[in-house]
Amino acid sequence: MRKKIFIDGSAGTTGLRIRERLQGRADLELLTLAEELRKDPSARRDMLNSADVAFLCLPDAAAKEAVTFVENDATVVIDTSTAHRTSPDWAYGFPELEGYRQRIASSKRIANPGCHASGFIALIEPLIRKGLLNKDVKLAATSLTGFSGGGKKMIADYAELDELKKGARQYALSQSHKHLPEISAVCGLETAPAFMPIVAPHYSGMEVSIPVFAADLNGSAEDIKALYKSYYGQGLVKYVENADEEGFLSSSKLSGRDDLEVSVYGNDERILLVARFDNLGKGASGAAIENMNIVIGVNETTGLVNGN
Repeated sequence: MRKKIFIDGSAGTTGLRIRERLQGRADLELLTLAEELRKDPSARRDMLNSADVAFLCLPDAAAKEAVTFVENDATVVIDTSTAHRTSPDWAYGFPELEGYRQRIASSKRIANPGCHASGFIALIEPLIRKGLLNKDVKLAATSLTGFSGGGKKMIADYAELDELKKGARQYALSQSHKHLPEISAVCGLETAPAFMPIVAPHYSGMEVSIPVFAADLNGSAEDIKALYKSYYGQGLVKYVENADEEGFLSSSKLSGRDDLEVSVYGNDERILLVARFDNLGKGASGAAIENMNIVIGVNETTGLVNGN
């Protein structure tokens, strides 16, 4: 029997991408609302309670409201907003982390990770879990993202590039980016990192870079490489050796894909950790579909694009 899937908020960037990925799958039935009912609470309630899996592609407040519409114990909710990412009652949807896949598989409430957070967590969570970094370490991160990460409004803003948009533009200058709480919570950091997100003038693709001083590390760069190789043996995250392009690292290299690559650069004193992926793939819709696949019991990479 085909699983029934409903996307609440299917007109947004993430919702549209999820729908595109799922439309051709014979194992799924997509439930849809007529355009005039798309924002009707009663119609949405009916669809949410009819679905085996419901994706919430909504602003935080609307996502919280949508959860209250679910009145049965059967519907699995995958929320792509920020609303539930630090809630202990929700499974955090990053199955490649140790122990997370099992909780996702048995959960009815799954919080999809943020895009910037996915890169940071992929690099740092294993190091803290295995003791190569202490929880009191103070870190900084730079994260380049394609402009699609800003949704429809930013995509429209980048339809024509003026002189400012031709360059990379840093934002969240107040150091209060919405992904910092989940980064700290999932990694177990006692201090949130200094975080520098930057919009690049390309549609999609993301590159998160974190410098680590050897003095802060309980080990070496080779130990980090060995850990990444052993830690990421299943799913969409993998360690890649020497992934640079003749000394350069492009933030758009994995555009259009759903996997995430981690790499290690630098020297004996200053080590550079880098995660590259698509902000719309493993950073959003790809991760959401991966979590759905786990819940419905199929191979978690089904319908996804990766380099394996």
